[in-house]
Order: sequence, then C-alpha cells, then structure tokens
Amino acid sequence: MTLLIGALVMGVILSFLALGIFVSFRLFNYPDLTAEGSFALGGAVIAALIISGFEPLTATLLAFICGCIAGACTGFLRSYLKVQELLSGILVMTSLYSINLTIMGRSNIPLLSDTTVITILERISDRMLGVSAKAVLLGWSIPCRNLAVFLILLAVLAVFSLALYLFFRTNIGTAMRAVGNNAQMVRALGVNTNLMVVLGIGLANGCIALSGALMAQYQGFADVQMGIGMLVWGIASLIIGDSLIGIRSTGLTMAGAIMGSVLFRLLVSIALQWGMNPNHLKLVSAVLVLLIIVFPMMVQKKRKKKGAEA
Repeated sequence: MTLLIGALVMGVILSFLALGIFVSFRLFNYPDLTAEGSFALGGAVIAALIISGFEPLTATLLAFICGCIAGACTGFLRSYLKVQELLSGILVMTSLYSINLTIMGRSNIPLLSDTTVITILERISDRMLGVSAKAVLLGWSIPCRNLAVFLILLAVLAVFSLALYLFFRTNIGTAMRAVGNNAQMVRALGVNTNLMVVLGIGLANGCIALSGALMAQYQGFADVQMGIGMLVWGIASLIIGDSLIGIRSTGLTMAGAIMGSVLFRLLVSIALQWGMNPNHLKLVSAVLVLLIIVFPMMVQKKRKKKGAEA
C-alpha cells in the first residue's frame, strides 16, 4: 500500500505537468517541445537553490518563474521572430540542456540530506501524529507521514487548479483561450495575439517547471536528463482524461488531465510491480500513448463501417 501511495503522490506531482501541457496543446493548439527542458529546469533550479541554503518554498516559486521565462522565450521566438512552432520549442529545449548543466554545475545533485518541501511536510506530520504513527486504509497500514504528504499535495493541486481555472475566466485568460480558437478574429478585435501567446506558453512552462521542482524534491535528487519523456507523459494524461471525461469544457478538461496523470502513473507502477524492466519504462509509456490514440480511432472507424453496411 505504501507503493500505491507513492504512485499517487507522483501522479499528483505530474498533474502540474499535465496542466502545463493542457495550456499549450489544448488552449493554444501549440506543439510546444520546450516541456522536456523546462521540467528539468525546475529540478535544476530547485536543487541548486536548496543546496545554496534557500528556503524550499521560495526556491519552488523561483523554479516556477524560471519555467515561465523559458516558455516566454519560446513564445517570443514564435510570435515576434516568426520561427516555426516546432523549431522554436526545439531551440529553447536544446538551449535549456546547457543552461541546466550550468545552473547545477554537474549532471546530478542529491537532495536526500537537505530540507525540501517534502521533508517539511513529513516533519509536520511527525510532530502532529508521531514518527511511527500509522493509518489504516482499506485494511492496509500506511505511515501517516506518507498519507499526509499525499493529502497536502492533493490540496495544493486543487487550489492551484482552481486558481488556474478562475484565471482563464478573466479578461486576459479569455483572450488567451480565444487566441487558441481563432487568432485572426481576436486580432481583428484589437487583442495583441503575439503577447497572449508569449504569456500563455510562459504560463504553461511555469506549471511544467513547478512539476519538475516538486518531483526533484520528492525523489531526492535532480538530474539534467529528468525531463526526457515528460512531454509524452503529459500528452498521455490529456488523452486519458479526454477518454474519461469526454466533454471539452475548460474546467472538465483540466480535471480530466489530472485524473489521467494519476491513472497513468498507477498503470506504470502496476507494470513495474509485475516485473517490467525499468529500462523499458519510456518505451512502454510511448507504446501506451500510441494505443490510447489509435484504439479509439479504430473503434470509431469500425462503427462507421458497420453503420454504412447497415
């Protein structure tokens, strides 16, 4: 059961990544490849700041801001310099690899002996409930500190998601959504669509960097290559969420992305428990995404064929 709670915690952390992918892919229809670089950027910034003595919450906020800056650079290349969408993301993602190495000073920074947001939550639980306190859930005994970390992160995710949803109902947020739907019409109404793209892609990568920062603190280290495959993970979360929710409203799609992230992490954890080689994790993730994309299309095609024959 402890492994299950760990999988749920990682699913919640990666939900911030899914929200970032939702903003760029769903709201802006922007195939942003910066995600893998900004995820690692969040981990690099948080690790470098924490070992330098920064307070973890402040360091996490700074990681979010750095992700916003990275995304804004991608949006600037696309909107103002007219670089192709895919190429702009590739350029920033490639640059971030060197930037992350420069920030960290080496390829890997351990955080097991440092104070992080996760260790702070664990200490709060230990002080309130005791170090050896356990809770019984569905007949399983779980350390209270693990359960407390999951519940608090889940609450933070809920507040963050609500704030993001309310933001997209403001004038600026509505303009961002409109740019994704019909940029030409919005431009005719006098909205600076270039600025909206820069702000939107910046916000998306801020969410992704926040996920990377939390992941580095949870797993106890930051690695310069920790962002590899994260774009696939985020897209898989969106697709699974769409299958679960079906309705394409902003709030429900965000909820679906979160549910998809948690469910996808649970599926990966189950596969690892069944003996899957961890070296094959990225390959299995890619295959799962392919199946999730292709299977509904095949089912729909088969239904249309049966309808035509009838």
